[in-house]
Amino acid sequence: MIWLFHRYYPARKLLFFALESALITSLSLLVLYLKTHYIVFDFNHWPLYAKIFLVAFVFQLWLYYFDLYSFKRKDSLVDMSLRLIQAAGVATFLIGVLYSIFPRLMINNWSFTFFLFLIIVLAISWRLFYFYLLKADYLNERLALVGYSSLSKEIIEEIYNQLDSGFSIKAIFLAATENIDREKIKFEKKPVIYHTFDDLYKNCVKNRIQKIVVCLEDRRGKLPVDELLECRMKGIDVVEGETFYEHLTGKILVEKIRPSWLIFHGGFYKSGLTMFLKRVLGVVVASLGLLILSPIALLIAILIKLDSPGPVLFIQERVGKDGKIFRLYKFRSMRTDAEKDAPKWAQKNDPRVTRVGRVIRKLRLDEIPQMWNVIKGDMSFVGPRPEQPFFVERLRKKIPYYDQRHTVLPGITGWAQICYPYGASDEDALEKLKYDLYYIKYMSVMFDLYIIFKTIKIVLFGEGAR
Repeated sequence: MIWLFHRYYPARKLLFFALESALITSLSLLVLYLKTHYIVFDFNHWPLYAKIFLVAFVFQLWLYYFDLYSFKRKDSLVDMSLRLIQAAGVATFLIGVLYSIFPRLMINNWSFTFFLFLIIVLAISWRLFYFYLLKADYLNERLALVGYSSLSKEIIEEIYNQLDSGFSIKAIFLAATENIDREKIKFEKKPVIYHTFDDLYKNCVKNRIQKIVVCLEDRRGKLPVDELLECRMKGIDVVEGETFYEHLTGKILVEKIRPSWLIFHGGFYKSGLTMFLKRVLGVVVASLGLLILSPIALLIAILIKLDSPGPVLFIQERVGKDGKIFRLYKFRSMRTDAEKDAPKWAQKNDPRVTRVGRVIRKLRLDEIPQMWNVIKGDMSFVGPRPEQPFFVERLRKKIPYYDQRHTVLPGITGWAQICYPYGASDEDALEKLKYDLYYIKYMSVMFDLYIIFKTIKIVLFGEGAR
């Protein structure tokens, strides 16, 4: 497993991406050779190779944006092929736009058509081969779970749904009071069930276990300390279930952890340099965003005035860093009487949303004025989304550690926003907090850049908003 962008990724997934990059570039060079009958690697030919690498880069970028590097069990060959054709279509359109703006980038039409055909065949074939490797369970890290608790069930569900998690559960060791129906476990290859912790190391060796995940509900008097210590000293990795879940999912299981876990575990370090660079990044991105999007913002303002009576901007109090109340700016997307009785969560197909509002919320364009909040210093570009004081007062009483999300500046976008659908309930607020605390734990400029990159994808495809 490789630690990248504050998540563990299977090495084979990164290898898959790198090899596909090499294959696409090789295809480009092959098309060039078929056209010119020679390939010369020297500085004088760099404009030609720049064109080829540009085409390859644009194609791979859109393969990523159409989720063709995300492998889930529910994915089908038909769905994958359709997304691949869509990605190729968008990439072709963008390359055509580039050619019209910069004619000198133009590649022969026949060469480009042949390249397009080859890349679709390659991408489908390459993914079929990779799916075969995934389902054949090759190269996965072999796990054993110690204890069968609600946490164990969540880990099993996550690994089952993430076809490319990089893990396979090969054994489950139960405490005396625990029981399990092996047939209800979804995996095609069922794990071996042991009803004792005796001979833990011996049975782990027998099943070629590489990592033990401790998931006991109550460890007092039940934790097999000697057996786990033997496994650890003899080279088998042993991790807490909460920590493993965090690395697997990108969120912190707040309802299961103790305050001591937050206090003594790593992360949550906010250096002065990190905070300074994060502030600079936020101001630069917000300033550029306001400049680039100003024509769109003007158009939205006109459409809002034409669509429904009321002001263009919606100004509302939100809770910021350290509980400070600030005024947040948005383009108005609802009727002016939307919250005349009391604040309400936004719902799917919310009748309070105007016609223009439905479009700008879907594309996240109603958030454009918040870039001014970033420049003012009320917000960061990336951080937990700020909530209304009404909801904060209620949620801090119901959800453990809820106030910890106010230890950093709120953001226009955040880890929760790119990982979880738009929330409309207290239960959704709990799920978002899990992602928010994970972000706060690993906050960095590189993490912010990654979130901004993912946010662009959400804006382009209109995911998540209601």
